[in-house]
Amino acid sequence: MSTDPVTARTPGERLRSRRRALQLTLSDVAARAEVTEGHLSSIERGRSNASVLTLQRICAVLRLNVGDLFAQTESSVQPVLRFRDAKGVAFGEGASKIKLTPAHFDHLELLLGHFGPGGSTGVEPYTHGDSEEVLLVIAGEVEVTIDGETHALSTFDSIHYRSSQPHRVVESTGAEDARVLWAMSPPTY
Repeated sequence: MSTDPVTARTPGERLRSRRRALQLTLSDVAARAEVTEGHLSSIERGRSNASVLTLQRICAVLRLNVGDLFAQTESSVQPVLRFRDAKGVAFGEGASKIKLTPAHFDHLELLLGHFGPGGSTGVEPYTHGDSEEVLLVIAGEVEVTIDGETHALSTFDSIHYRSSQPHRVVESTGAEDARVLWAMSPPTY
């Protein structure tokens, strides 16, 4: 059975691959998804089926959409993602982000962020998961606050932190757009 996230063919293989990428045990996921460890193991091995509700709970723990389990197969994975086809999502205040990595990636996630003048990730610092995260400024200037400490960053400056640390990003000049690239491992979005 293949556990490579790109070639995983069954929903069970996909669940196992994602669980391992997030460094979670069967016990961790089973407890949080409110299923038995034995049932989760059987689902991963393709020996039993799960209800939609059970899949939703397991996927919530693994930060997957249920549709991700059935989406891409080895023959349909395309190596090129076209930026023109990407869908941006508004967030924070005057900001948006675009996911640059495919949904089947379990070990790395890239997001492109755009901040209008004075834009931010929001008024309050936030956390998401416990991944290694790097923010690289591509254009403009931003202030990044991590655990209450603020850092001024200019084009091509970067900062790294854990996504579990409270953090916030603000376009600092109030006069021009800023663009940043986030890299996270494992993915948290």
